[in-house]
Amino acid sequence: MTTEQNTQDTQGSAPQGAEASTQSTPASGADAASDVQQKLNELEAKHAEVSDAYLRAKADAENTRRRAEEEMSKARKFAIESFADSLLPVKDSLEAAIAIQAATPEQLLEGVHATLRQLSAALDRNKVIEINPSAGTKFDPHQHQAISVVPADQEPNTVVAVLQKGYLIADRVLRPALVTVTAAK
Repeated sequence: MTTEQNTQDTQGSAPQGAEASTQSTPASGADAASDVQQKLNELEAKHAEVSDAYLRAKADAENTRRRAEEEMSKARKFAIESFADSLLPVKDSLEAAIAIQAATPEQLLEGVHATLRQLSAALDRNKVIEINPSAGTKFDPHQHQAISVVPADQEPNTVVAVLQKGYLIADRVLRPALVTVTAAK
């Protein structure tokens, strides 16, 4: 082959190759654009799905919070219902005692004792526990309140007498016992 033919072959083949690559480029560009569009559509669908799930979860959390607040409000409002129900028989007994016109002192005393038993039972059912330390018990500032200090032969800070009983409710001091304690030597 001569140089001239070789140049023509190269030139001739160049446009064919160029055309071939030009023809394949638009086709692959269209495919790429189609792939990008498909991926975009998939991502938008996924975004819509996630957004919907987020809004549902947010609404569910808000509903749960609102229900919990309502339940707490009802619990606070009706927490004393059981306790009040336990005290109604005590009130009935006191009203019945007042209604008796010609009661003897013995009958009244018997009724007072019965009413006290009802009240004690109602307090026990509702976990209201009496604080009544015996003489010689170590003074506990968490459950006792010292009203006076007296000299004694006992160990210092020991309960000598109880002036007023105290009460616990569910291991929490409702009212401390008022006590007299021994003085430090």
